[in-house]
Amino acid sequence: MSLLSQIFKSNTSKIKALIKKDAIILDVRTLKEWNEAHISNAIHVPLKELNAHIDALKKTNRPVIAHCKSGVRSAKAAQVLKLHNIESVNGGGLLDLMKLIDQTI
Repeated sequence: MSLLSQIFKSNTSKIKALIKKDAIILDVRTLKEWNEAHISNAIHVPLKELNAHIDALKKTNRPVIAHCKSGVRSAKAAQVLKLHNIESVNGGGLLDLMKLIDQTI
C-alpha cells in the first residue's frame, strides 16, 4: 500500500462525515484530466485557480472534500482551504474517492 493510499484511508471516516454534511466535492485536477473522467456532482477548480474561488467556496458555508489524481494536489488544496477557515479534507485520488462514494466512471 502506498503512502498516499494510507493517508487516504486515514481520512475515510472524515470524508464520510463530511458527505453527510452535504460537502462539496472539489476536483483540483487539470481541465484535461476533468474531461477524461470526473465525479458527477463535483465542482472543477484547478489547483492553480483555487485562490480565486475561495470567497465563493466560503459563501456556500459547506465543507469541502478536495481530490485530484493521486492525492498530492488535493492535500495542498485542503491546506489552502483550511488556512481560509473552510472545513476541508483531502479526499485523495479520483479512483479511491469514487470507490468510497460508490460511483463509477
